[in-house]
Amino acid sequence: MEKGNKIRIMHNQNRRHFLKSGTTLGATLFATSALSFSYDTRDLKSKKSTDLEYRTLGKGSHSMKVSSVGLGCMGMSYHRSFIPDRSNSISVIRKAYDMGLNFFDTAEAYGPYTNEVLVGEAIKPFRKNILLCTKFGFEFQNNKMTGRLNSDPKHIRKVVEESLKRLNTDVIDLLYQHRVDPNVPMEDVAGTVKDLIREGKVKNFGLSEAGPNSIRKAHAVQPVTAIQSELSLMSRDPVSEILPVCEELGIGFVPYSPLSRAFLSGFINERTKYNPENDNRPTLPRYQPDAIKANWTIVNFLADFGNQRGYTPAQVALAWLLGLKPYVVPIPGTTKLAHLQENLWSGNLRLSTSELKEINDFMSTVTIVGSRLAASRVR
Repeated sequence: MEKGNKIRIMHNQNRRHFLKSGTTLGATLFATSALSFSYDTRDLKSKKSTDLEYRTLGKGSHSMKVSSVGLGCMGMSYHRSFIPDRSNSISVIRKAYDMGLNFFDTAEAYGPYTNEVLVGEAIKPFRKNILLCTKFGFEFQNNKMTGRLNSDPKHIRKVVEESLKRLNTDVIDLLYQHRVDPNVPMEDVAGTVKDLIREGKVKNFGLSEAGPNSIRKAHAVQPVTAIQSELSLMSRDPVSEILPVCEELGIGFVPYSPLSRAFLSGFINERTKYNPENDNRPTLPRYQPDAIKANWTIVNFLADFGNQRGYTPAQVALAWLLGLKPYVVPIPGTTKLAHLQENLWSGNLRLSTSELKEINDFMSTVTIVGSRLAASRVR
């Protein structure tokens, strides 16, 4: 490999090693020759900052300067089988801040409600120094999702007031519509958020899983700062469908599930057991045993690619995202300090043009087995 083609990182040039084993819900993890790493966490407590680089989402008065990697907090309360000890999750959030991360993502739907309360408590010591994101757009009864969308203007206002209380803050830095509601004109949604911005309760507007038409309609009423949608090596449609619109309008892009719900990290396999009461993966075609086995060639590739450079499969997957555009900011989630460190070190990784081509060329030969969603959604 040419010297100029190596991934560069600003701190800690020592070889990084991957955990040989882990657990999901106290169950199964794998042993495979491709992932023959161990992981050194000795410097976790002593390291104060990764000096993360910063990126800009949006433009003009509705831009946000954020760390190149954010923290998705959902899995600390919702949809990831087990719920960690509360003090552990607070420690992870605060450690992320200590290490230079300033971009935290939650939503009323995560729990529901409990994740906002957790995040609000965790960020309290440094609230004014970070950027906080939450979302509206679902309907709930008896603390459970009904399955219905609701972006009625009155409902948006109700959600914002309740989220502000749970988050223990007086303003939301970035408010997303969680999913496009086909029953409410996008112009009405954007107009309501515009009013909330004027009132000082919200600073910036975002959309999640929105298509080009919805983005354009919203942006014409209230400038959109960021689009949050699933984007990873396993789910690349936004590269051709959404990023060109973001580029044209000056909107940032925030990939959720950038490690494909842990698949690209190599920490789940066809024998992994999930808690169906608190995990959406058993309902998704891509996480069925046969699909996982068929798609495992991608994990093997990432492991081989990373082995040559001293990085983990997850770091390579995140570095690929960061190499797409300067306004792309992934928000991997984690409940473990070791994985937090791993993810944040990715924030300063830069793949060369030839390395990006190598990854893209490989992915062009792969047919992904299993759709990412159980059903289509309005965009």
